[in-house]
Amino acid sequence: MEWNNPLFAAITAWFIAQVTKLITGVIKEKRFDLEIMFASGGMPSSHSSTVVALATVIGIEEGWGSSLFALSVIFAVIIMYDATGVRQAVGLQAQLLNDYFKGIRHETPLLNELVGHTEFQVFVGLLLGLAVGFLWPVIF
Repeated sequence: MEWNNPLFAAITAWFIAQVTKLITGVIKEKRFDLEIMFASGGMPSSHSSTVVALATVIGIEEGWGSSLFALSVIFAVIIMYDATGVRQAVGLQAQLLNDYFKGIRHETPLLNELVGHTEFQVFVGLLLGLAVGFLWPVIF
């Protein structure tokens, strides 16, 4: 069976980022919450680690000057920009709305406040993606 290295490197980077969030949650909040594995937001950015690992392995396999690498870099930049821009704003709006409705009796569930990422969370995700991407050919 032939591996799709870019795909599996991206999945591995996502998995490492999500497990890191799970471990951090256990340490900080003293509780094990498996839902964190499938939640967005938090440290490090799994969005960043996923797309950067994908782009890195594509660059290694297809060449740094290839059109596919260029496409994957633009895709990664858009995803990371969106994570710190639009998605972070949505999280802040959710926090404001949740704070506003505290104490008011209503049936609306709380909104998810952990949607976007800070620039630092995206940067750490980028570093994780680079590490997975460059180590992938060495390991596999």
